[in-house]
Amino acid sequence: QVQLVESGGGLVQPGGSLRLSCAASGFTLDNYAIGWFRQAPGKEREAVSCISSLDASIYYEDLVKGRFTISRDNAKNTVYLQMNSLKPEDTAVYYCATRRGSWTIFTDKWEHWGQGTQVTVSS
Repeated sequence: QVQLVESGGGLVQPGGSLRLSCAASGFTLDNYAIGWFRQAPGKEREAVSCISSLDASIYYEDLVKGRFTISRDNAKNTVYLQMNSLKPEDTAVYYCATRRGSWTIFTDKWEHWGQGTQVTVSS
């Protein structure tokens, strides 16, 4: 059974850092593209960062470029999102997702989703 489990969310002050993890089971991550998405209250889910399995190409949403870093550890079947210099507008539920092939920013094209982890940036 395919399962994705996110962890690492929490409450952090502006300027702080968090590292989110997405642990996969039931399949091998290295054959899949991985995406991190977020959904703030009242807003649509949006792609934050994605990495392909085929050519390791990476996408970052403009607002997180230079602050967030996506990485994958195929040996641990886990993907990470390092988030630095966090801002209140980064507050959202963060989800990881997988799909075969390359990444896409369109959420309806992703096959499997985790349950999400809350990130709150507030003083």
